[in-house]
Amino acid sequence: VQLQASGGGLVQAGGSLRLSCVASGSIFIINTMSWHRQAPGKEREWVAGVTSGGTANYAGSMKGRFLISRDNDKKTVYLQMNDLKPEDTAVYYCNAEIRDDWHRERTYWGQGTLVTVSS
Repeated sequence: VQLQASGGGLVQAGGSLRLSCVASGSIFIINTMSWHRQAPGKEREWVAGVTSGGTANYAGSMKGRFLISRDNDKKTVYLQMNDLKPEDTAVYYCNAEIRDDWHRERTYWGQGTLVTVSS
């Protein structure tokens, strides 16, 4: 099982980016999918998560600016980021709780995609 994140880049403050993360491999079911981020010199923090049923939750500072969604058929989770601020600059990681075809359940991480917001 692998997670592949994409969509990062350089954007000006106030701009938008959409991150994607697709899961592949011997997947039986995907439960909660999440995004985390790690800014330079800081610890990794949770950004948002979405359950298999579509219930979304956000960290306080991201509410109203970020939107997490998923496409279960495509095994993909998205993070739409609007009104980006320089403090949103970080490497963004996707994360998913996956049960594989042998019914082993564990948490997988994607490789990270860099988002840089210029002022």
